[in-house]
Amino acid sequence: MSTYVDIMSEATDLATRAGDRDPRIGLRAVAALRRLVEQLEAVQVRSARQRGWSWQEIATELGVSRQAVHKKHGRH
Repeated sequence: MSTYVDIMSEATDLATRAGDRDPRIGLRAVAALRRLVEQLEAVQVRSARQRGWSWQEIATELGVSRQAVHKKHGRH
């Protein structure tokens, strides 16, 4: 649970910085948010697969094709 709270705290901080008036700060925060979202997606896809979800079920929830999600996460 602590890791989840830490991630959410980081996400909130980054979201705030993404709206900074200084483009350098804002753009760095946007890049960090992208990395964080990729990590969170990987964690949730692994969790879904461990619980027996099909690639199609995961793809539906992510709003992408089955092929796209399998290509991105299938080797993990």
